[in-house]
Amino acid sequence: MAIITKAEDVPGHRPSSTDILLPPTKSVQTIPTEEQFLDKIDNVPSVPEPNTKCKSNCIFRNFNGRQRIFLVVFSIANFFSAAIFSLTAPLYPSEAETKNATASEYGSVIGIFALAAFISSPIFGKYLFRIGPKLVFTQSMFIGGVATILFGCLDALNDHVGFLVGSFIIRVVSALGDAAFVTASFALIASEFPGYVATTFGFLETFFGMGLIFGPTIGGLLFQVGGFVLPFASLGGCLVVVSLLACLVIPKEQELFKESSFLPLNKLKADHFAALKVPRIWLAGVSIMACSMTINFLSATLEPHIRQFNLTPVTTGAVFMIFGGMYAISLPILGWMCDRVLKPRALALVGALLIATGFLFIGPAPFLPIPTTLWLTCVGLVIYGVGLGAGMVSSFIMALQAAIGHGFVDNIQTYGVVSSLWNSFFALGNFIGPSIGGVLLDNVGFRWSTVFILGVQTAIIALLVISLSRRSVNDASLKTSESEPLLTPDLTEREPNTASHSSYGSNSTP
Repeated sequence: MAIITKAEDVPGHRPSSTDILLPPTKSVQTIPTEEQFLDKIDNVPSVPEPNTKCKSNCIFRNFNGRQRIFLVVFSIANFFSAAIFSLTAPLYPSEAETKNATASEYGSVIGIFALAAFISSPIFGKYLFRIGPKLVFTQSMFIGGVATILFGCLDALNDHVGFLVGSFIIRVVSALGDAAFVTASFALIASEFPGYVATTFGFLETFFGMGLIFGPTIGGLLFQVGGFVLPFASLGGCLVVVSLLACLVIPKEQELFKESSFLPLNKLKADHFAALKVPRIWLAGVSIMACSMTINFLSATLEPHIRQFNLTPVTTGAVFMIFGGMYAISLPILGWMCDRVLKPRALALVGALLIATGFLFIGPAPFLPIPTTLWLTCVGLVIYGVGLGAGMVSSFIMALQAAIGHGFVDNIQTYGVVSSLWNSFFALGNFIGPSIGGVLLDNVGFRWSTVFILGVQTAIIALLVISLSRRSVNDASLKTSESEPLLTPDLTEREPNTASHSSYGSNSTP
């Protein structure tokens, strides 16, 4: 039996049930307060994985075989998941109208997806570790694929009420599958790629963006060949195949996570209520909610706005591809920057500024003495796409590092809680965006409706500036007191190096 006085004395140590972690002695109890602690770890250097051989500036060459398998499976899964998600808006409304469904009825069917994901994500995050991340990841894809196939079969229901009831049920099941998929995949990314989470997140989100771009095109071609059922049956079947592939190539939970449920001394067990008490997790949550709000806001309002240019359907689709393309292209670079160059809060601030700038020109904003032109709208969409990528990647890293810095155990359970909260805030924004956007478009028009998004982004910018300003003040106070104990010796609530020796290992903290 090993007797260890400080877990951080052993590089890469993960406590097991055979270890006894004794409380730290008085000589090491010189730790900062919570806010000062979270700020002081901004200067923690990057720590690659213990088995990583840093032979190249290209970090993907540093990954081992198992990590590369993860990347391939996750990339394919993200692509088909996004492609399926993108099919509903262009194909479902016309099919619903043939069943005598009104716009409010099929709009509710589309909107119920985000609401169900918002409610269910914390539940999956809570039980992710008990069920097993691999099982949740693979089975959520399988369920989502089967639900997509069944959604395509709805055209066989000619009864108005039966069609709507079936639509609601299948959309809710699809949302549950998607919530479980996102929660498990983000948790697996955080666990499998310590030190490179933002880079990996950005790389995989690129494939999600590609799915959003090419999904409608693929769906349109399949629709012309086989009607409503073929796009959903084909892509849903592909997702089922990917789920079976993942079952074969992803290692068992025992190989992925060799840690036990033993809770080290001076560590906090992750749960949603405890996580929501951390201010920076709230900051990350409202940041991602503001980002996702803009996505579906444009989905509901951009097409009516650009009708004035008398564009062909192909050109209209190309306009929508602008911000999706910039999002997909910029994410790998932004993810690398979040891991190696900028702190997540700084990158989130850049993202909010770019989103606000983009919306100034997409309309353009009514207080700008500029006429509405197609080229200006496109420029705004380019800026917005890059800002969206910055906001997406930084918010997840901000929340994850805030949780670990606060004292939560650095394990898959914490990753599951954080990823489920991230997805829940994202889904809430997806629900709010089109709901408010549609009302504003009907009452004040597109240009004035963009003021709502500008107001939200301005609030996010203010919160981030305040947070970064507080960090600067605390940094100054830390420099004058680093050599003195910040707590009295009898306060032994936490270990001094909770986050700096995390297996997460990134140098960019919230």
